[in-house]
Amino acid sequence: MTASRLQDPFAGEEGSQVQYRIMKWWYSISLGVLSLPSSMATLGFVPGCILILVLGALTTYTGYVLGQFKLCHPHIHNMSDAAEHRSFFFIFLMGAHILTFSIMMNTLTNHGACTLIFGLVGAILCFVLTLSRRLQEVSYLGWISSLSIFASVLITIVGVGIDSPNAKGYAINHPSLLSGFSACLNIVISFAGHLAFFSVQSELAEPKDFTKALITLQVTDTSLYLVTAVVIYYYTGAEVKTPALLSASPVVSKVAFGIAIGTIVIAGVIIAHVGAKTIYVRLFRGTNRMNEYSLVSYGSWVLIVLILWTIAWIIASAIPVFNDLLSLLAAAFGSWFSFGLEGLFWLHMNRGKLASKRKIALAILNFVLVLIACLICGMGLWATAKDISSSAKNAHGAFSCADNR
Repeated sequence: MTASRLQDPFAGEEGSQVQYRIMKWWYSISLGVLSLPSSMATLGFVPGCILILVLGALTTYTGYVLGQFKLCHPHIHNMSDAAEHRSFFFIFLMGAHILTFSIMMNTLTNHGACTLIFGLVGAILCFVLTLSRRLQEVSYLGWISSLSIFASVLITIVGVGIDSPNAKGYAINHPSLLSGFSACLNIVISFAGHLAFFSVQSELAEPKDFTKALITLQVTDTSLYLVTAVVIYYYTGAEVKTPALLSASPVVSKVAFGIAIGTIVIAGVIIAHVGAKTIYVRLFRGTNRMNEYSLVSYGSWVLIVLILWTIAWIIASAIPVFNDLLSLLAAAFGSWFSFGLEGLFWLHMNRGKLASKRKIALAILNFVLVLIACLICGMGLWATAKDISSSAKNAHGAFSCADNR
């Protein structure tokens, strides 16, 4: 039995490698891909493609660093253990799924009810599906989630290709600093799945297989991001919308959202599960309560999940614009969880070991990653604050029944 499985009573058994790949597709591809065509529209084809490829490469490297750090410290179960960060990132991501659920319902029903009600329905549905404590019991739904996002994006691509054959995109646009940086943040959040890496690697039957799964993930999501962003922007041009499923005709958008419900709900559930697990493990570590089916242990799990989804609904209602919420996630959390902390982890693991030119070069790279995190966080929070302030002046006010499409 591996060290990680000794530390984690919820570690997976057979098939956990496959479950890892599926789960990470939910987490990374589920919502991030839906904001990329609008980023491409702001930046242009060339800068947009370069950023997707560069960030894909950098996050592959930082993911590898996390995997090595976990192997060096097998007792670490989640990012909270590694850096004393709590589950705020997961809660905001859960809020993004609630927000997307309300956008989906507004689209399907032509705004048939108050947006707050739609968000509440989504939160209750996701809460019920998060009640299981074992990842393995919810991981099998990953096939539905994976097929859901691929199918909905494909339908949107075909739809915009038929409806908007004469639209033109631009190779290079000239956005303002504010809009350009906001577009970059949407790409950053698309690669911000790193916060879950420790938790998932803890549940692998063989933690050393993490690198193979990481490469599979990064090649898959980078390819999907490029194709989706380029094709949808090419056919819709300046008319591109966010989430990207709204860029098609009303009928096609309804079909795409109807199929995307698998990703919108299931991916939110798995994010909530990993977020709740970080709290649950820290609460009962060193005791026998984690695996118990007692009122205290299971009741604690239900209470944690309920609190997380309640806060997530409040966040989705307070920031009811899709791009604004994703930008805030990228600036406040994605900057550090995908770039900065990995740079610090590498410097910690290699302290006093800079004897070769290769190590010195890697030390410089990881120091630059920390600086990149500072830039994304500082500039990103400024840009996001400006965007949220602007959104608050129109129909998308906080806790409003307004259609948030």
